[in-house]
Amino acid sequence: MSTTKPTDVRVTAAEVYFLPITMRVPLKFGPETVTNAVCLRVRVTVADRSGKTAQGWGETPLSVSWVWPSSLSVAVRAQRMQDFSTLLATRLVESGFAGHPMEIGADFMHGPLAATLKEANAAAGGDEMPYLGSLVAFSAFDIAVHDAYGVLHNRDIYSTYNAEFMSRDLSAYITPEEDSGIDFKGRYPQDYLVMDAPKQLPVWHLVGGVDALEAADLTGAEPKDLHPLLLADWIKRDGLKCLKVKLRGTDAAWDYERMQRIGRIGFAGGVKWLSADFNCTVKEPGYVNDILDKLLRDEPEIYARTLYVEQPFPYDLEKHQIDVRSVSARKPLFLDESAHDWEFVRLGRRLGWSGVALKTCKTQTGALLSLCWAKAHGMPLMVQDLTNPMLAMIPHVRLAAHAGTIQGVECNAMQFYPDASLPEQEIHPGLFQRRNGIVDLSTLSGPGFGYRADEVKRSL
Repeated sequence: MSTTKPTDVRVTAAEVYFLPITMRVPLKFGPETVTNAVCLRVRVTVADRSGKTAQGWGETPLSVSWVWPSSLSVAVRAQRMQDFSTLLATRLVESGFAGHPMEIGADFMHGPLAATLKEANAAAGGDEMPYLGSLVAFSAFDIAVHDAYGVLHNRDIYSTYNAEFMSRDLSAYITPEEDSGIDFKGRYPQDYLVMDAPKQLPVWHLVGGVDALEAADLTGAEPKDLHPLLLADWIKRDGLKCLKVKLRGTDAAWDYERMQRIGRIGFAGGVKWLSADFNCTVKEPGYVNDILDKLLRDEPEIYARTLYVEQPFPYDLEKHQIDVRSVSARKPLFLDESAHDWEFVRLGRRLGWSGVALKTCKTQTGALLSLCWAKAHGMPLMVQDLTNPMLAMIPHVRLAAHAGTIQGVECNAMQFYPDASLPEQEIHPGLFQRRNGIVDLSTLSGPGFGYRADEVKRSL
């Protein structure tokens, strides 16, 4: 049983807001193409034992196509996720959990979250929303608790992941691999974080499966605004050095040609790195290996500058236990959709995956625990985007800065809904615009995540 600290808090209230966003251009996710999104924004109130209170904010896009591949319509799935989010607000307050945000988040995920998902699925009937959907919805609440805790103590939240504020060390949450010689007793997240975090990060641009690369790809249906349409124009305007390439995973000739075209356009514009994202559609390693081997033979520079390969295989790792060592022998292979939590990271490592792509939309608490487990076991990290706009962008880039990723952070809200974040951009111009290939975090300041939310002129 863990001890308590005078710094402990409990959640006394949670409010839910839904912010609809229309996409400037469609985004292809596996088999689906998405044209709009809803962001879940949450405000929680926390209180310490003396009755002192503070409020904090959390936000995430409810990206149904990513969390819940299904034949149900996007509208039905989106409504189910919104209903679930509203139910979560009640269940979180009712839980009565107290402690540091890591403790509250972990306790809720190990108890009430699954029960709430079961309750919501039973009430809705039909197709069940998967666990990943519940995790994404809960992430906004979890992030808000972390933020509120920092506000209450007037501390940057990243300065609280240690023994001064946490009653439980990492051994209460995560278990090292057998015979690894690793021990989490007496260790805290801060031991695995970059505490003197950089204020600027190299930024990755997503090249979607339906994005126009060259003028011949334009259909005439494109938006007529001031933002780029063609890949070369994006590279030039934003000074891009890193491109993440969305592939189909079901059409090897198309995938190879896509890597080839994007590599050639990119390198001509000064791009240094590519990554290949197959979005869980590949059934066996040979498919990826053949594409990589052909690149090595015919396009050696594209092969050399492909920094890593992301989640080609189905995201239910327990059900699809594929030995992927032949892929990771060629290129670092990163878990994304599969990396729900540290136990999946452990399973992935056993199957031959090299590294982990962290996302704040699977909760700040869970991302930090996966980060600590992965770093202790020598696995490299990336921080990936769920096309985070508005406030959702801030914990996302903060995680990347403190994680020590292999190369910066992915940020693509600027591509798919650049005008969604204009009120936040007023306060943090270098964060919501990519310039010279970087995002700039230097305007973030103050307690919690450093949102400066009270300065942002946004009506909810």
